[in-house]
Amino acid sequence: MSVVLPPPGRMEGRTVVVTGASSGVGRAAARELALLGADVAVVGRNRERTEAVAEETGGRAFVVDYDRLEDVRGLAAALLEACPAIHVLANNAGGIAPRETTRDGHDATFQRNHLAPFLLTTLLLDRLRATAATAPAGSVRILQTSSGANLSGRVRLDDLDHRSGPWLDGWGAYSAAKLENVLMTRELARRLGGSDIGAWAFHPGFVASRFGGDGPVMTLGKRLLAISPEEGARPLVRLAAAERVPAPSGNYFDRLRAPGRTARQADDAALARGLWETSERMVSAA
Repeated sequence: MSVVLPPPGRMEGRTVVVTGASSGVGRAAARELALLGADVAVVGRNRERTEAVAEETGGRAFVVDYDRLEDVRGLAAALLEACPAIHVLANNAGGIAPRETTRDGHDATFQRNHLAPFLLTTLLLDRLRATAATAPAGSVRILQTSSGANLSGRVRLDDLDHRSGPWLDGWGAYSAAKLENVLMTRELARRLGGSDIGAWAFHPGFVASRFGGDGPVMTLGKRLLAISPEEGARPLVRLAAAERVPAPSGNYFDRLRAPGRTARQADDAALARGLWETSERMVSAA
């Protein structure tokens, strides 16, 4: 049976960390969450845009480069110093990167969409747990911006960096990373079982944003089919601010409705555990 996310409630007294908040869905979500009363930590890669969104929302700006895991560790340290409590972590940064290797030795699309958010989440988990101990029941949440592209993704634990196979302009790596977002969310839900922290992933829809570049095909598609960043931000805002999420932790929302369609591998609990454990080894080696 499918369920629909209810409208958001007020967010006074709650701190929300939104990554990828300098543009697109992240910026729209940061604006809406601030209007609902949240204290928003605005995380972005571009300093000028990130600081502008922070000024507009009354939040705090945190600049990070997800192509450097050292930067992610610095971001976590800065957030822990600035935020005595974290009620919502919205892992929203991502996108398709050129075929290049980060200084940590990983495919850039894989690192930006999965490995860096994985590291940030693990570094903030103790603060989220501490917040959940005193916050209203069910109000502490970890959210992951995934995509309907997960349906065409295929995850290979022996080739997470996509060294083999066709590149397909990055869409194969991107689709796999969006499936990894779902797998990470489900493994998080398993590991957090019995706690008062929920984890959900969602597809925002095909959004008219900076995603996908400005090539002729993508530009035409955005003009004809895409929704606005504000509309794309609705699932994130509702998952962060609804009084209750009407689907068990670990679910994937297609826009406002769950359960959304996922690739068959999303139901592979052993793969989800393997992805978590492999990711742990990767970030500890960096």
